[in-house]
Amino acid sequence: MSSLRIFNTLTRQPEPFQPIDPGHVRMYVCGITVYDLCHMGHARMNIAFDIVYRWLQASGYKTTFVRNITDIEDKIIRRALERGQTIRQLTDEMIAAMHRDFDALGIAKPTHEPRATDYVPQMLDIIGKLEAKGLAYQAEGGDVNYAVRKFPGYGKLSGKSVDQLRAGERVAVDTGKQDPLDFVLWKSAKAEEPAEAKWASPWGEGRPGWHIECSAMSCALLGEHFDIHGGGMDLQFPHHENEIAQSEGALGHPFVNLWMHNGFLNVDNEKMSKSLGNFFTIADVLKKFDGEAIRFFMLRTHYRSPFNFSDASLDDARTAVRRLYTALDAVPADDVAIDWTTGPAAEFKRAMDDDFNTPAALAVLFELANQVNRSRSSADAGLLKALGGVLGVLQQSPKAYLQAGEGLDEAFIESQIAARAAAKAARNFAEADRIRVSLAEQGIELKDSAAGTSWVRTGTKGGVKA
Repeated sequence: MSSLRIFNTLTRQPEPFQPIDPGHVRMYVCGITVYDLCHMGHARMNIAFDIVYRWLQASGYKTTFVRNITDIEDKIIRRALERGQTIRQLTDEMIAAMHRDFDALGIAKPTHEPRATDYVPQMLDIIGKLEAKGLAYQAEGGDVNYAVRKFPGYGKLSGKSVDQLRAGERVAVDTGKQDPLDFVLWKSAKAEEPAEAKWASPWGEGRPGWHIECSAMSCALLGEHFDIHGGGMDLQFPHHENEIAQSEGALGHPFVNLWMHNGFLNVDNEKMSKSLGNFFTIADVLKKFDGEAIRFFMLRTHYRSPFNFSDASLDDARTAVRRLYTALDAVPADDVAIDWTTGPAAEFKRAMDDDFNTPAALAVLFELANQVNRSRSSADAGLLKALGGVLGVLQQSPKAYLQAGEGLDEAFIESQIAARAAAKAARNFAEADRIRVSLAEQGIELKDSAAGTSWVRTGTKGGVKA
């Protein structure tokens, strides 16, 4: 029996995890709609599920991980027209930018990364099955809609009845819908839309609705019943609720065993939004902070908890990462095989098996770093690096990480170290001290030892965080 327990949004409780196929986990996570650069909310979600992917693999499971790309949608069409690009030109550009951002954050590539436009035939097949079962109908305007009230289980993920959801309906009713909660499966093409946004179908030219895309891609790549489906809390309703309705309505059996959702990202305790002026792309944040510090910052909050983004917290995370790398810089790390049954590794495993409790797992890393500083043991340092690797951190050269950053170049720093050594040899200790203080004010800390003088960047300049 696996000791891993995961909180299931569907049942609203943590559950012992057992995959449908012993030893093989099949997981789908809703990816990016590629009309613009990725933002910090995307970083939050994708780092959260990257950790899930990594821990499943570290736990010995073969893991097939699908993270889709939505490359056809109203916003994409509008943005391409605004920029005078084809849809493919825009989406290719944004996918390349997404990959750069994700690589910088240490997010592993999934097993499959399907583009929605490659799965239109599978979408049409599901819509046809729904229509045949009386769960879909074509409206006067040509759209094909899902008849929500005809699916008895609607609302089980959000925990609300159809009538409760209907009472909260604020969107003006589309006269083509039989019920305001009905959602579109197939959008009828408009004359002014580009040809590349139109596909032939039994219901006329058009394009898929957003919800049907994920049902088609997940079933095509993982089978019609799989283990884990994840995404941000904002996708729980209506997107994931609609996925269940259309998938189970078409297939006639359970779709997904376990649903996972990460908490919202806030900026200085307010929801991130362009209208509030507190909106940050990953690329913008990477100009000020390295990817590993951002990743570490995200891991300090449990994936299901609301996450508060601020420069001060990022500064603190950067300092924390440097502290771990400083321990590894002082003691060469052996290559070690992790024994999950004893010591810090067992504590780390208990934390991660408890619904991917990364804050508790990071606490183990800091205790282990303290142990490295006391024991000077290469085996302890090796374990610290190996456990960090499970979380996607601490895999760079410690010296390279500690010396990285903006400011003084390496040649100048080395020349100042040489000048300081010469001053000390001449017993000009005032000058040697001046050089040390000057470098410290510019974010460079000198470390003297029997082997000579080394240096690291501290992330502070003149006592102020850089």
